[in-house]
Amino acid sequence: MSELELPVIDMAPAFAGTPEGLQQVASALGKAARETGFFYVRNHGVEAELIDATFTAAHTLFAQPTDAKAALSRNFFKTNRGYVPMKGENLDPTKPSDLKEAYNIGLDLSADDPRILAGEPFRAVNLWPELPGWKDTVLSYFNAVWGLGRTLHRAIALDLGIEQTFFEDKLDAPLATLRLLHYPPQPDDADAGQIGAGTHTDYGNITILRPDAVGGLEVQRRDGVWLKAPTIEGAFVCNIGDCLMRWTNDIYVSTPHRVVNTGGRERYSIAFFLDPNPDAEVACLPTCQSSDKPAKYPPVSGADYLRMRLDASYEPVKAAASEDTRS
Repeated sequence: MSELELPVIDMAPAFAGTPEGLQQVASALGKAARETGFFYVRNHGVEAELIDATFTAAHTLFAQPTDAKAALSRNFFKTNRGYVPMKGENLDPTKPSDLKEAYNIGLDLSADDPRILAGEPFRAVNLWPELPGWKDTVLSYFNAVWGLGRTLHRAIALDLGIEQTFFEDKLDAPLATLRLLHYPPQPDDADAGQIGAGTHTDYGNITILRPDAVGGLEVQRRDGVWLKAPTIEGAFVCNIGDCLMRWTNDIYVSTPHRVVNTGGRERYSIAFFLDPNPDAEVACLPTCQSSDKPAKYPPVSGADYLRMRLDASYEPVKAAASEDTRS
C-alpha cells in the first residue's frame, strides 16, 4: 500500500502574533481542509516532554489488571468517560467490533459543578486511575491540545472569511474528549473484516492525533483507494470532523479513515476530539452559503449532534450486551 502525501503545516507563524502569520497558516489549512480533510502540524507548541509523558501514562494504564480497568467504565454509554474494553466499540456497524481498548476523559469537572448538577448533556466527572501523577500528566496534555485546537480554529475562521474569534465562545467549555488508545497486533484469528478501528469519519470539529511510530492509520482517497498516513516525528496529524463539515456546508471535507495494525507490534495513540460546547448552535456559516448553494443541514446544538453520532457507534455493542444478558 502506498503512503498518502499530506501537507505539513508549520504552526510557528500563527504564534508570531502577526496577522500575516495567522493568514499564512489559514491559507494552508483551508486548502488541506477542502482537498483531503487531513494534514500534519509541526511547531505546534505542545512540548515533546509532555507528549512522551502522556504516552508513558497510556502504557501504564493499559498494563493494569483487567479488574482495575473495568472499575473505570461505570456508565460509559451515558457519560462518554472512562475505560472502553477490547471490542467495546464498533466504529463501522457493518463490521465486527474494533480490536482496541480506550480510555476517555473530558473537561475536568467536580461532582458539585453546576453543569453536572443541572444534568447538562455529556457532562460527567472523569474517572481517574489511582496512579501517582497520572491525572496531572493527562490533564496537562488535554489543556495543551485544547489550546492548539483553538488556535487552529482562529485560522479556520480567517480562511472562511468570518471573525477570527467566531469559535471562541463555542469552544471555551467544549464537549472535547481526550482518548488514549491501545491496539494489539492484528491477530491471525480475527473475524472477517475485524480491524483495529473500523472505517469512520470523526464526529466533532477537528481531531488532533499523535500516533506512535508503529503506524496503522489509513485514509481513504476520494476515488476509494486506501493509503497509509505515516507517523511524522514531532508532528500531529489532524483531520476535519463531521461537525465542522456541517458548519461549512460541506466546503470542508471529513474523510473516512481506519486503523489496521499489521505491524506485528502493539500500537498506542493519543487522540483529542474537539467538539463544540453543548449549547453551541451548529448552523451553516453565512460565508458558506448562497442562493446557488443553500444550507444543506438544519441547525442543531453541539450536544444533540454528538448524541446522534455516539448512539450510532455504540448501539451495536449495547445490543450485543443485551442479548448476552437475556441468553
